Amino acid sequence: MELTRKQFDILVKLAEAKAPLSQRDLEKSTGHSLGTINRIVKELGEAGYIGDGQITNAGLTALEPYRAKRAVFIAAGFGSRLAPITFNTPKPLVRVHGVRIIDRLIDSCLEAGINEIYIVRGYLAEQFDQLLYKYPMIKFLENPLFNEANNIGSALVARYMLSNAYVFEADLLISNPKIITKYHYTSDFLAIKKERSDDWCFRVRDGVIVEEKVGGEGGDIWQMVGISYWNEVDGHKLSQDIADVYGSPGGKERYWEQVPLVYRKEHYEVRVKECFDEDIVEIDTFKELKTIDRTYDV
Repeated sequence: MELTRKQFDILVKLAEAKAPLSQRDLEKSTGHSLGTINRIVKELGEAGYIGDGQITNAGLTALEPYRAKRAVFIAAGFGSRLAPITFNTPKPLVRVHGVRIIDRLIDSCLEAGINEIYIVRGYLAEQFDQLLYKYPMIKFLENPLFNEANNIGSALVARYMLSNAYVFEADLLISNPKIITKYHYTSDFLAIKKERSDDWCFRVRDGVIVEEKVGGEGGDIWQMVGISYWNEVDGHKLSQDIADVYGSPGGKERYWEQVPLVYRKEHYEVRVKECFDEDIVEIDTFKELKTIDRTYDV
């Protein structure tokens, strides 16, 4: 059966738990009332999805349509604002405290059980081959037009891989791998709640992204993090919508996420998924890199 949101929430907590959980435990971890927990646990027990405070094999099967199955990394660009270090190294392969930026993202995927990994490459493409020594499961997708189009060109190359998939900007420095999760009830975009932002951000209503824009302030402003998840249905729609927007006048100049959030927004309902400043950071400039890693400050 198709799960309700509350059934999903409880099954995920049980799937993640190392030991049986009581209804009090579920109340604390899900935020649902004890009465709601009691009712949903009874429903799930009658369906054979849980028993004795644990998820059953049938429960895991019920969660399977909501599982993240693959990850796509957009990694074809030059990274001009990180020059001069990107003259010889693609930005995702730049090392911070001795570790390549993209490694932490890939490791977070593997920790969440996501083993099907695609990297869209373009600038200095052959340098990404070095990743295969550590991550032999990686498959590369080539973007020969990375100099002629914005990152929508990379999304076009990967458009048939976007169902049950994470999409990453490959230059994000992640410090909390737990923000990459195994199960998702809806398509969502990671974002950080702000009082004001000068960066790309979302306006959100009832948890749903209603506008993408640069800069904003107020109680409904969320600063965009370049990590999103797309469920099976939305992934299939994206495969067509990305191609349509790319082929439209000015389409090559678009950012890929503007397809579901701006130009074809009527086809999608994308929720915001909260994370925090300490979880992840985008290193935009060489000056910021030197601030984070003093070995570059020479």
